[in-house]
Parts: sequence; C-alpha cells; structure tokens
Amino acid sequence: MDLTFTDEAPIEKNRIEPSTLYLVGTPIGNLADLSPRALKILSGVDFIAAEDTRVAARLLSQFGIKKTMMPYHEHNMRTSTDIVISRLKEGQSCAVVTDAGMPGISDPGAELADACVKAGLSVTAVPGPSAALTALVLSGLDARRFSFEGFLSDEGRDSKQRKRLEEISSDRRTLIFYEAPHRLCDTLSMMLDVLGDRDCAVCRELTKLNEEIRRGKLSRMLSWYTENEPRGEFVIVVGGRPDGGEFWRSMSPREHAEYYMNEMGMSKNDACKAAARDRGVSKSEIYKEFISGVSD
Repeated sequence: MDLTFTDEAPIEKNRIEPSTLYLVGTPIGNLADLSPRALKILSGVDFIAAEDTRVAARLLSQFGIKKTMMPYHEHNMRTSTDIVISRLKEGQSCAVVTDAGMPGISDPGAELADACVKAGLSVTAVPGPSAALTALVLSGLDARRFSFEGFLSDEGRDSKQRKRLEEISSDRRTLIFYEAPHRLCDTLSMMLDVLGDRDCAVCRELTKLNEEIRRGKLSRMLSWYTENEPRGEFVIVVGGRPDGGEFWRSMSPREHAEYYMNEMGMSKNDACKAAARDRGVSKSEIYKEFISGVSD
C-alpha cells in the first residue's frame, strides 16, 4: 500500500472540531503506545466520556492532563448517550475512552457513535492499540481473513458458548476470542470438544512486562493452563476449519460425520450438527439417514 503524506492532513486531523465525537484508542498495557495525536485530542476536547473515570484519570495523570469527565458504560449507556449528544449539539467536543484499547471493540463506544451519526453529529476516530489485532499478528496463524468473536456469551454461559462455537465451527477464517482467567480452561476445553484439536495461540498480558504467547494445539494449551494457574487477561486465536472448499461433496452423510469425529475430535452429536450445517439440512434429517450406522 502506497501512503502519501501532506503537510495539511496531519494539522487538520489534529484540530479539535466543535460538535465532534472522538473515539480514542488507549494503551492495552504499555503507556508508550498512547499516540501524540491521542494526547492532543484528550488534552483539547471539552470533556471525556470514560468507561471507568478512575482508570481514565490514572492514565491522564501520567501525562499531566486534567479534564472534565463523565462515566459512560453499559449500565448507564442510555442516559449518558443523551447527555453526550446534548452537549455536542451545544458545540462541545467529546473524547470517548475505555479502560484499554479501541472503544466499541468488546467495550462501550459503538452505540454512542451510532447515536451521534443518527443525530447528524460528526464522529471520528483516533486509532490506537487493539488486543485482538495484536494477538492475531503474534499468533503465527493466517491473518489474511479472520473473525473477531470477542467474549462468548455471559448469560446461560456454557450452553450459549457451545451453541456459538457450533455455529462458527465450519468457518475457515482465523477466530479471535477474549477470555478472563477464571474461565480460560473451561473455554479451551469446550473449544477442543466442539472445534477439534486445532492450532491456536493463547496470548496473555499483551504489551505488558509479563507478556506471554503460547502456541500449539488446543489440547496442549488446555493441559498447560490446567497445570499452571491462568493469570491476567487473555486473547485466544484459533485456526479456522482445516479444509477449504466443500470437501464433503464426494462423501456420504455417514462419511461426512465420521470425518468430523475422526479428524477433528468431535463427539457424534456435534459431528452430526456440523454435517447438517454443511449440507444445509436439519440435524434430524441427517440422523434419519445415517445415525444408526455411525459408531460411538
């Protein structure tokens, strides 16, 4: 990609514009990753909407910035959105920051940006660190096409996690997940059961002093973290479905299901679901055709 730089573009982009919402990326661990442009914007806006004002205050204090702040998080989103839009319509400028990374990526921000766009207000971004992309490029897996899944469902945890993994099990793109330490082993175990023993990378404390990248099969990662207590925040990067194309076209339904069982380590039930998704039929139809011939 060819980049063309002009004297005018950086100046214009650094200017604080009235009635504008700025989505500002903040460090995911290393303070040195806060860009000069981000510092300028955070110093110049009229106020900051922060996921946690205490976290934002600590960050700003490192750079000698004092700024009026208001909380903006999932529990006060509706009320706070109205307040931000009202102030922007008065001609003020606002920067949105989360505890770490880019607003809107598994953190508050996207909803506010959408509301501002619908209100006819200006919205722009100050790019910054992203744990998902950092983990992807460090994983050693295919980074050309990927799907960011973020945190798997918190509600009805195990059943909804499994359902989502089953839905994406046929995706050939590299898959990226966030996970908390206390859930890591359960999630790795479920991934192994549903997706099979794929190549993966488990990334811990990215850009921090204790950054750690472990690469290998899901089974190896599960074994390691079962024996070594997970600590810190994690990003799990998992390879997509191994075979490209509609590999099953020449297979019978039985052979199709047995492929998932033998090659990807799926249970009989999960293999039937995967085969049904591939073929665009219901699982019950697959069962009627060949389940009696598939051994446990």
